[in-house]
Amino acid sequence: MAKYLYVYHGGRPPASKEEGAKLMDAWGKWFGSLGSAVIDGGNPVGASSTVNSNGSVASDGGANPASGYSLIEAASLNEALEKAKGCPVLASGGSVEVAEAFDM
Repeated sequence: MAKYLYVYHGGRPPASKEEGAKLMDAWGKWFGSLGSAVIDGGNPVGASSTVNSNGSVASDGGANPASGYSLIEAASLNEALEKAKGCPVLASGGSVEVAEAFDM
């Protein structure tokens, strides 16, 4: 099985405690549906900065800042993409970037 990195972008934060609880429940159910494919459930991430090739640092969050990540296993990129389609971040206007992670 290959490993795939999910990088979550965007999505809006919950407007209330109740909405937050529903969102956490949705993430729990989605991860549950992935079962043993989940290698690392990951975490949300904060504001990002970029170190450029000339050594300068940009702290503007980048063109499409990450909001979290996970690492899963799948038999193919197509399978990883299909699994990503159930991600709760999509329901709040976010997106999931999917990339194969190679063992070195």
